[in-house]
Amino acid sequence: MHGAISIVNAIATGNGSSLGISLRVTAEAELGTGRGVRFLTGKTDDKLVSNIVHNIMPKEIIDNNMISVRVRSEIPIGYGLKSSSAVSNAVALACARLAKEEVDDYAVLDAAVRASLDAKVSITGAFDDATACYFGGFTVTDNYARRLIKREDAPGNLWAIIFLPRNIPRGDVRRLSALSDLFSDAFHLAEAGEYWKAMKLNGVLAAAALSARYRPIMAAIDHGALSAGISGNGPSVAAVAYEDEVEEIKSALSKFEGRIIVSRINNQKASVEAS
Repeated sequence: MHGAISIVNAIATGNGSSLGISLRVTAEAELGTGRGVRFLTGKTDDKLVSNIVHNIMPKEIIDNNMISVRVRSEIPIGYGLKSSSAVSNAVALACARLAKEEVDDYAVLDAAVRASLDAKVSITGAFDDATACYFGGFTVTDNYARRLIKREDAPGNLWAIIFLPRNIPRGDVRRLSALSDLFSDAFHLAEAGEYWKAMKLNGVLAAAALSARYRPIMAAIDHGALSAGISGNGPSVAAVAYEDEVEEIKSALSKFEGRIIVSRINNQKASVEAS
């Protein structure tokens, strides 16, 4: 499974858009003697993982086996880079494959989204994020209906330059709804395939609503980014650019306090294998 960045935040309207990136999450699930669910890593939301297992595994398997789950993630937690969606998807996919040979992509996504809502790690279920993590590329979704409106590959020669500010708290996401009419405009741009315009408008709106610093966003755009904005509910700033512009954008962002991650844009669907 891979991570993603925001094109349009879905909290204000229930409609959103995201873009896959190549930071990876790997989940392993196995059956053993005993009963229940066992977590083999300490950095996972145990309630979230438990919800996923119970959503996707048949009750008779849970009642008669110990299900061990291990998660490894390259995605920083709590920065708006879809770590919860990626972990949810990865665990759901691993458990689905453990339960039966044929995997239904949308059943996996539905189980992951329901678990995220139950564990209260998402307000809308983040179907936009879940689909971008699962299928890669650009996704445009109705989150409340769990409907994938549109999915398409991004140009393969693009990179995401992600700035993680130091000691900057997340803003109050409830304030996003006050700008719902303008977030609707950003969503319609994404729906029309105008992803970079949508991302720029989303960046302005999210920065204003969340009281986030806009200067890093503008610095990335000034130094060659096709687009940039707040990813998720922040505080990370994500910029998208061609490879030739990456170093200049990194240099511009390095003037702000924080760290920088560079990742290729991802168009690859999630994969699963049995061993």
